[in-house]
Amino acid sequence: MSTLHLALTSANDLVAALPMAAGIPDPTAARPPGMESIDTVLDWGKWVALIICVGALIAAGALMAFNSRRGEGGEHVGRIASALFGVCIIGGAGSMIGFLAT
Repeated sequence: MSTLHLALTSANDLVAALPMAAGIPDPTAARPPGMESIDTVLDWGKWVALIICVGALIAAGALMAFNSRRGEGGEHVGRIASALFGVCIIGGAGSMIGFLAT
């Protein structure tokens, strides 16, 4: 067992044993009523954005294939990287909103 793990376990046991630890309120916010329509709008927006990113990846791949004969295929790597970065942001935003909303 590592020293760090042992120290963190001991600290957790110490905090749990403190009498004031039981009186700490839960900071999780309650979800307001009527959020179902907002969830639907966010879901639609996420899927539309992901479809656009997939279309951008297909277009960048096709342009790379067409321009590879002229030696310009490597110029489209930036477009592919941008589309993949967009997919990462969209997926991360959905996860972040899901975590914060629950």
